[in-house]
Amino acid sequence: MKKLKLLILTLILISINCTMAQQLPNVSYFMYDNVRTNPGSLGSKDMVCASLISKNAMMGFDKAPNSFFANIEVPFKLLGGKHGVGLSVYNDKIGFYDDIDIKLGYAFRLNVADGTLGIGLNGGIRQKTLDASQWYYGPGENDVIDPNIPQGSQGNIAPSIGLGFGMFYRSEDIYLGASVSNIYSSEIKYESADATTASSASEIIRPHYYLTAGYKLQLSNPAYEIEPAVLFYSDGVSTTFDLNGTLTYNKKLWVGVSYRAGSAAVGMVGLTILDGVNIGLAYDYYTSALSKGSTGGVEVLLNYCFKLGVEKSPQRYRSIRYL
Repeated sequence: MKKLKLLILTLILISINCTMAQQLPNVSYFMYDNVRTNPGSLGSKDMVCASLISKNAMMGFDKAPNSFFANIEVPFKLLGGKHGVGLSVYNDKIGFYDDIDIKLGYAFRLNVADGTLGIGLNGGIRQKTLDASQWYYGPGENDVIDPNIPQGSQGNIAPSIGLGFGMFYRSEDIYLGASVSNIYSSEIKYESADATTASSASEIIRPHYYLTAGYKLQLSNPAYEIEPAVLFYSDGVSTTFDLNGTLTYNKKLWVGVSYRAGSAAVGMVGLTILDGVNIGLAYDYYTSALSKGSTGGVEVLLNYCFKLGVEKSPQRYRSIRYL
């Protein structure tokens, strides 16, 4: 019975992926995940930035989604131009699937108006592992295994999946971005139990499109800032969005809410400690049918940004003779 429940959950999760355009996992703290979704953002903060995000979704279900994200970006100057490079790694476990994606990215940055426009590319590999050994266990020796069901643990590497392109503009108060991941569609096939039977289990990896924007608004009280942000994402078949609003106090403490269309309402809180270290916690409350079987989702953020060097201003000295 437990194996049957796991199989049903896996089918539900696959269905949700197709409906909500989430072959690539989403995060509530999407503002800190631009390195993965948009290579044009690399170096846009003119600081070295690293982010770690851990997300446990659909808590209460066996084999529920569990995702881990690690991003780092580094700005640099070369031949009179501004550039950025970055590395993105994520591990996504959902049902009987275990995906690992590694991407390297580069952006060339141009001064535009009061900010910079980054034009970037990224590429990498994705390893998809299907542990089908848990799908079917018969109670007796005479049970017949469906030859169309993949058996055992199988891994597939798809080096063409990771190609992406993006443009990202950032100024002191605003950012705008547009990007596409998995430019070329590809198919992952899994072998069936019977070598004479054509593989019937496969997954199409489709292009994913992203539009994002954010704005920092200083209130009349200088201790408070409001930062609304939005992320639209689509696989070309269906489209959804995240809408976020954050209130920051004294650049140290923030609280916020998000709405994920047709899926969840999110509450978040965070704190800046030391110098540039951000810690955040988000809780997803599902507004869909998932709320009947899940206690929600929890996401933890750790982010750190720092400058590589400090430009020194010219030093002037006065002689005591002229004081």
